[in-house]
Amino acid sequence: MPEVVEETDPEGVDYGWVMQTTFVLTIVVGAPVVAVVFALSGVAVPTWTAKAAFALRVGAVVWFLTAVCVYLYARRLDVATDGADADGE
Repeated sequence: MPEVVEETDPEGVDYGWVMQTTFVLTIVVGAPVVAVVFALSGVAVPTWTAKAAFALRVGAVVWFLTAVCVYLYARRLDVATDGADADGE
């Protein structure tokens, strides 16, 4: 069996993890958020094109906020891990 070569040892924030987590959380959190915003907004969207455009506009905001939160979490986690390494723990 060949040796696995797809391993990385990132220094700082692991952007691959941030992108994957953002993708999953945006789907899991974004779909209910879009549905709730649609139900509560009272906006008339008569066509499927208008519904898709509405979902994209709200979903883009959800995606951006999720990405920023996941990045900040990863950065804080990385800083906390670096601090433990500096103390010799």
